[in-house]
Amino acid sequence: MRIRTSTCEELPVLQDIERAAGLCFRDIGMDEVADDEPLSLEELSRYQRTGRAWVAVDDADRAMAYLITDPVDGNVHIEQISVHPDSARRGVGRALIDHIAARAAGDGVPALTLTTFVDVAWNAPYYAARCGFRALTEAELTPGLREIRLSEAGHGLDRWPRVCMRRDVG
Repeated sequence: MRIRTSTCEELPVLQDIERAAGLCFRDIGMDEVADDEPLSLEELSRYQRTGRAWVAVDDADRAMAYLITDPVDGNVHIEQISVHPDSARRGVGRALIDHIAARAAGDGVPALTLTTFVDVAWNAPYYAARCGFRALTEAELTPGLREIRLSEAGHGLDRWPRVCMRRDVG
């Protein structure tokens, strides 16, 4: 496995990865999440053009997972990370996160942040146990994270408990 920035030609593949990864939400009764469409090619292109979209690729240089980020309140915010089910449970997602953490630390950024589902095994419990994230209290939320949570609530994601998490990297 290798991690590199994504190319514009593979952006449709990133959408396919997200659709496939989202299907597992159907198994736990979160059909609305499973049916949610991935970001548009135009939105993904903005991440790709600004160097904020990475892929984990196999030996044939085919993307099997991706991660996109936004700068939020001086930290690197993981906007989306998706691993194709065919590549799941092999450390691919963790490798992407570790790659971004190393880049952030090298750039002097203090932390990674993300928002995720509290009660989904491959979300908050995984990020805490395997990736070094901790849940933030309401008092620890930065203005940017509060804005992200409001946007998520507007999209109906608060139907299930969510949490903001942080991993210090500096």
